[in-house]
Amino acid sequence: MEFVNKTSYTRAEDLKRLKFIQSAIVELNRPNAKILDVGCGNGNNSRQMASLGFDVLGIDISAKTIETARSLNTYPNLRFENIPAEELDIDDKFDAIICSEVVEHLHAPQPVVHTLSTLLKPDGVLLVTVPNGYGPREFFMTKPMQAAMKNKVTWSMVAGAKKALGYKGTTIQSEAEDLTHVQFFTKTSLKKLFESEGFELQAFGVTDFIESVLPYSMLANRVEALQRFDNWIADFLPQALSSGFVSAWTLKK
Repeated sequence: MEFVNKTSYTRAEDLKRLKFIQSAIVELNRPNAKILDVGCGNGNNSRQMASLGFDVLGIDISAKTIETARSLNTYPNLRFENIPAEELDIDDKFDAIICSEVVEHLHAPQPVVHTLSTLLKPDGVLLVTVPNGYGPREFFMTKPMQAAMKNKVTWSMVAGAKKALGYKGTTIQSEAEDLTHVQFFTKTSLKKLFESEGFELQAFGVTDFIESVLPYSMLANRVEALQRFDNWIADFLPQALSSGFVSAWTLKK
């Protein structure tokens, strides 16, 4: 199936992640598949799946980001709810579950992963994407930025610089109030978490290398070809050097 972007995404990294998710779900060959998007944020992944005719439910614990997701929704087969996955009261299970850029924000990810195992059909697929916790973006950008937030003087200077560069404190993915990263995954630790709840890894890949790392990102933001080149390079580097992971899981038989 040809990929046609129906989201607000424009960056190569986001689109590469989205293509991975779409491809895995389309490969199920279930035109009427029921899809759950956990931590859906502004609903980009949800809208993309709804555009393909799937029955989609997007959920998030942030009321603000759900409000944004609803305002952008034009699909009758897509709905959004402000509710944690653990509180879903649904009898039917899902053919596919998307958990994209979510578990790195969770202080206690294990209960959520357990819940996902109870919501997925035995022959369904779970799509998980996370930053590489020790990759270039987390090491050079996220961790120093979060460390700076702990010092009022340092953070006021950083915040001023970010504001001057046009950063609004939210992302195209989510309007949530708190986007702090508290989990820093390696491929090994990610496998350990999901395998402990009965999942089996079926596919694993990477997104980008330094697309979002200063100073490269300042130029890449303006030149799309540099973003695509960075994403292409990432596929040939050791996975540990990438900035993001994509993965597909099924329940162990």
